[in-house]
Amino acid sequence: MSNIDNSDYRRLWTGNFISLIITNGVFFAGFHLLLPVLPLYVSKMGGTPTEVGLVAGIFVFSAIIIRMFSDIGKKYLGTIGCLFLGIMISLLCAWGYSLFPSVDGILSIRILHGVGFGIATTFYATLAAVIIPRARKGEGMGYFGLGTTVAMAIAPAFGLWLATDFSFNAVFIFAVSCQIVALIWTYFCHFDKHYSFSSQVVGNKISFSDQFAVKGARFPALLTLLFGVGYGSILNFASVFSEEQGIGNAGYFFLVSTICVCISRVFSGRIYDKKGAAFTIIPGIILFLISFYSLYYVRTQFSFLLCSILYGFGLGALFPALQTEILNRVPESRSSSASATFYNMLDIGNGCGAILYGMIAVNTGYAKLFTLSGGVMTLMLILYSLNVVKRRNVTSSIEDAVPEPVITVPESDL
Repeated sequence: MSNIDNSDYRRLWTGNFISLIITNGVFFAGFHLLLPVLPLYVSKMGGTPTEVGLVAGIFVFSAIIIRMFSDIGKKYLGTIGCLFLGIMISLLCAWGYSLFPSVDGILSIRILHGVGFGIATTFYATLAAVIIPRARKGEGMGYFGLGTTVAMAIAPAFGLWLATDFSFNAVFIFAVSCQIVALIWTYFCHFDKHYSFSSQVVGNKISFSDQFAVKGARFPALLTLLFGVGYGSILNFASVFSEEQGIGNAGYFFLVSTICVCISRVFSGRIYDKKGAAFTIIPGIILFLISFYSLYYVRTQFSFLLCSILYGFGLGALFPALQTEILNRVPESRSSSASATFYNMLDIGNGCGAILYGMIAVNTGYAKLFTLSGGVMTLMLILYSLNVVKRRNVTSSIEDAVPEPVITVPESDL
């Protein structure tokens, strides 16, 4: 390896990169603290299941729409400026939930919060893609996403603990604190002008369809959308489900599942690298599927926690595997677009599923929702299995179509 390659290899773990991992994780923690708490908050103030679903999922639409204007924002404010704007909007919204304690007020703030979330997540990923050396792009983006994964696993349980043992205002105060930390820490990172993109010309125009799912990764994007529906049903309705069934604090569900996610991440990545995606994705879907169908029959906290174990191992396998599948299907130059695709599909599945489930829960109760998620996971398993079979058949056909070399023996040798 040349000296240049060695230099590129060492440059990954800079102070800015480490700070970016931490601040991105803190920002996500401040947001995901609220995901299981806001539905409970609206339910406690007398909101209907439909309103609970709207509060849980409406932010997705504003987040997706604002991402479509990210190039314009980058042109006028630069990457750092847009990132600060997104964090500041998120900070004000986290504070606003306690200032406007009504269903209409929460819905309005939630829409604006989606704007802040969409801006910040887009430009955190963009900044990471620039800082990480090209030779270590895949590894670096994996480490960058680790803070997000940990925050998404731990923050919901912590948020529910604050809400049940203290108050909803304690959750909002902690969410505001997370955004303040993210804002200040990011401010003291010393990004140069190259990282700010302040003078960079916006590149080729991206097609409308690529705004949602980058070309070349449409199928894993579809799987991520289905995964988001199931994942969101737990994030948004586990707390109100536990209240409905009288089985105690749902925070323990998220705590146990977090431990299982961490354990799963130790070996699921190695299985993915050595055996292939199917050996991680199919077991992950099956674990999700079993946990969702089992939740319908849960009546005790013990059985609730058993389901959390299955859910945690499934989440630990599926989340990184689907993200890696999308990244692996596009060129390195489009890694940021691939990351945006992953989060867009996750948000669409989460948000649309939450709104639809909220409408359904009016007549069925919350337990029935998890059987619907089990059905979505069944569909995901069927689609992925058919795709695996199709790809293997195509590979076999290509191998069969390659003619074997013909060895011609001169007559003099006969």
